[in-house]
This record gives sequence, structure tokens and C-alpha cells, in this order.
Amino acid sequence: MIENKTISQSSLTELFNKLKSAGKRIIAPRDKNGRIVFEEVVSFNDVAKDYIQTTISPKQAVFPRVEEILAYHFEDKDIIIDPLTAKAAPTVLFGLRPCDARSISTLNAVFTWDYIDTFFTSKLDNTTIVSISCTKADDFCFCTSVGGNPGDTSGSDILLTPISADTYLAEIITEKGKALAAAVPELFKEAKPVEKNTYLAQVKPHFTVKELSQKLDAVFDSEIWLDQSLRCIGCGTCAFVCPSCTCFDIQDETNGAIGKRFMCWDSCAFSQFTLHTSGHNPRERQSQRWRQRVMHKFSYQPKRLNVYGCVGCGRCSRACPADMNLLEHLVEVMEAQ
Repeated sequence: MIENKTISQSSLTELFNKLKSAGKRIIAPRDKNGRIVFEEVVSFNDVAKDYIQTTISPKQAVFPRVEEILAYHFEDKDIIIDPLTAKAAPTVLFGLRPCDARSISTLNAVFTWDYIDTFFTSKLDNTTIVSISCTKADDFCFCTSVGGNPGDTSGSDILLTPISADTYLAEIITEKGKALAAAVPELFKEAKPVEKNTYLAQVKPHFTVKELSQKLDAVFDSEIWLDQSLRCIGCGTCAFVCPSCTCFDIQDETNGAIGKRFMCWDSCAFSQFTLHTSGHNPRERQSQRWRQRVMHKFSYQPKRLNVYGCVGCGRCSRACPADMNLLEHLVEVMEAQ
């Protein structure tokens, strides 16, 4: 059961300081030359306060862009594996939006599907998520079309909603959230009944994700994918800013005697993503790769893993150098004959 409390701005600063004093690593949105990115911060003053959405998602806190997963060396003709033990520092992921918190369920579904990725699970198990509701949105936001909302509690351990200039409603949701609050009970006060929705951004739904998923099966062979992909330059920006994309590659680096193996972000938009050693590429055209991206997020993944691969954060559309707008394209799919 969710516990409702309140916390003041000054108490939030004190909470931050206590968490740092307890040895927690705090990753939060930070203004870096005009771009809001997630980084480790050492002071509450470093945390960005006024933003709609960060440029980069917070997923690298649990799914790093590049991560060493093993080392190896040669002894004569034998290869000796030096396995690495998954380690994770106690972390508080602070200030992400509800859509980003929801994306954790997609990552978890992928990395615990047919194999438990302990590099991922160890980080997630040691991470407490304190998110902040959205009080404003822009035209790129479409969380309500994919099952979320600006005050969604899914995926958060604690959700903070600004209800005045100095006060947040603190919804304490999970055992992790309760443990964090119990460590500093003096900072959280009893909450009076409040209508949270009155403080949230208004995001108009454009479709339901269930209807979209059903529609996709009927338009697989449509020319709409070619029309939409004509702008796409296959740069992969959309995947690298997305909070729920999970494509990765495995790369080895070696000097001949010793080597390391890394897990690296990848993208289905890249022309080499499905390139076979034979030279055959089952998705040789960008239209096929664009279709795959949409189908994977809204059809294949929900059917196989019961999660959607999109939370409507709008980052891909904001960041796209070719001005492709995912929401507009999804609406076109819904309207296709």
C-alpha cells in the first residue's frame, strides 16, 4: 500500500546530504552546457530543477553504455577466462520522470527473460528510484498514449509531486522507498488529502497502445514504412537517448596475449546490426529497419515479454537530427488503411 507523506524543499536538501553521508552514490539530472543529462552529483545544488525532460535517459545507471563483462588471457594455446563479479554501489537514482521509472520494467523483462544478467540485476537491486512527477509537458510527450501518465507511480520507489513552491507530496511505494524514508523519518510529514492530478501536466492521449499493437499486424507490408523512413539516416540517436532500448553488441579488445570483453549499446537502425558474416542482410533497407524498431517496441516485445518498449518520453523525436517525430508516425500508422 502506498504511504502518502510530504517533504519540504529544505528537508529534501537535508535528505540528499544524509544519503551522501551514508555513502550512497546519487545520480541525478544535471545541466551540462545547456543539456540536461544524468550524472553522479555531490551537491543538491548540482541537481537541475527546471526541465521537462533530460536529453539522455537514466538507463545507464543500470545498463551502462559500455561495460566490461569478462577478461581473458592466453597460456600457450589455451584461453583462460577471468570472469568478473558483478558489483554495484548503493545508488539513489533521483529526479527522473515517471516515464523513465516505467522504463525499468522493460529493461528488467529483457535482462531477466531467458537468462539472468547479474550485471544488470545487481545494479537494479542496489538502486532506489526517487522520481518527480511532471508539472509541465511539451508536444513531444505522449506517455498517456502508451499507458502512463505524468504522475504514474510505476517503477518508482518514491514519487515526489510538487504541490506548492516549497512542498512535495511524497508517495512511498515500495519496500526500498519505505526503507529510505524510515532512515530519516523526521524529514517526512503526514500528508493531508490532496488531489494530485490538479498539479500534473496535461498530456492528451492520441491512441491506446493496445489498439496500436493490433493495428501493426495489419500494416506490416504497407508502404508507410518507406514513406516514414525516407528521412532516416540510420544514426542510432533515437536508441541511444531512449530509456527502454536494450539492443547491445559484444566486442573484444585484445593485444594478443590478454583481452577484455565488453557489452556495448547498439541500435537496430544501424545498417550492420543484422549483417551476416556471409554478407547477407535480412534488413538491407532503412525502411525495414525503421519498421523493425516500431514493431519491436509495440508488437513483438509486448507479445513475448508483456511489456512495451516505449514510455512516450519523446526523447527520440527531440534528438533526431532528421526531424523524425515518433508520435506523428504512430498516429499515421493508426490512420493507415
